[in-house]
Amino acid sequence: VESQKDTGSTTLPDGTFFPPGPEGGLGPDGGDGGCGPSLLGVLRDFKGKNEPGGHPDFEGVDGDDRNLVSDTLGGDGKPVYAGSPTTKTTNGKEAFDQWFRDTPNVNKRKLFTLPAQVDSATGKTVFDSSAFFPLDNDADGFGNTPNFSHDYHFTYELHTEFAYTGGEVFKFRGDDDVWVFINGKRVVDLGGVHVAQEATVDLDAEATTLSIVKGASYAFDFFFAERHTVESNFRLETSLKFVNCAPIIR
Repeated sequence: VESQKDTGSTTLPDGTFFPPGPEGGLGPDGGDGGCGPSLLGVLRDFKGKNEPGGHPDFEGVDGDDRNLVSDTLGGDGKPVYAGSPTTKTTNGKEAFDQWFRDTPNVNKRKLFTLPAQVDSATGKTVFDSSAFFPLDNDADGFGNTPNFSHDYHFTYELHTEFAYTGGEVFKFRGDDDVWVFINGKRVVDLGGVHVAQEATVDLDAEATTLSIVKGASYAFDFFFAERHTVESNFRLETSLKFVNCAPIIR
């Protein structure tokens, strides 16, 4: 785990270098204490189960699959598999634990900044794509899914922090699996292989459950999986003000 929170430059374990950003922070915008809309996370590329060396959870069974992860985040900052011993669309803990962990010969890892923007009219951070394929034609991955023009088998995870001031809302619409944790507690569960689905989190309404109070900063952990042809939708909209100005890479 790497978490760099100083106001100088940062070098990640793989050698990626980030110079100091405005206001001493990293990213395009020091501004009002936030870090701008750029959000650095980790993509992991997989092969579908019908490919040689493919992963059994990718290009498998369709369907909603709620509660396949626990409602609290693991101590290592990863979702905890809750199948017993499997779920409708997954094949057990060992296979699931590879989704968000570097695993030789199973996945390939790449840093990726979600190209979100701040809506000038609302002040919200927004990213919206009906064709979210960040690993298409990527020579460092496994390549596009055979017989398709896109890479449909990958995960994305993002870890950052935000300042809770009151009135914040987080919205997501997409496919396939999406889990969001705030202060280590699950607030979005769109598990499964499905068409685009959506969820909205009103932080004020959930403040007691999440043990958050105004004026403090909290962890925001986001996990996404694209596991099946033939669509990949990803729409994030939030009024959260992200304040961790250096990447947290796990």
